[in-house]
Amino acid sequence: MPVTAPDRFDVLFAALSDPTRRSIVGRLADGEATVLELAEPFAISLPAISRHLKVLEQAGLISRGRQGQRRPCQLRPEPLVEIAAWADHTRSAWERRIDRLDAHLRRTSERTTSPSTPEKS
Repeated sequence: MPVTAPDRFDVLFAALSDPTRRSIVGRLADGEATVLELAEPFAISLPAISRHLKVLEQAGLISRGRQGQRRPCQLRPEPLVEIAAWADHTRSAWERRIDRLDAHLRRTSERTTSPSTPEKS
């Protein structure tokens, strides 16, 4: 069964919900790195890092290659581009709604605060 866009985002956001995985993605934004290089700043075991990498790989956020004994990891930017496009679209929609609300409130405020014409006796 194909993964729909909302399901895809669920997988991506779940993968990025962990601070260790976000840190790994941030590190890989600077260039490829091996598992040992990625594990270096963390006080967790290599198997734990490998589990984090597996989650990121299954979400499509990273790829792992093989160069002899090295297994470098690389960031796959396409899913992040998808998230950024979705966030930008959502931000734009909310900005338009807020602008319309602001205009409505200004019109309403002008009607209630405009000086009334004096009554004729």
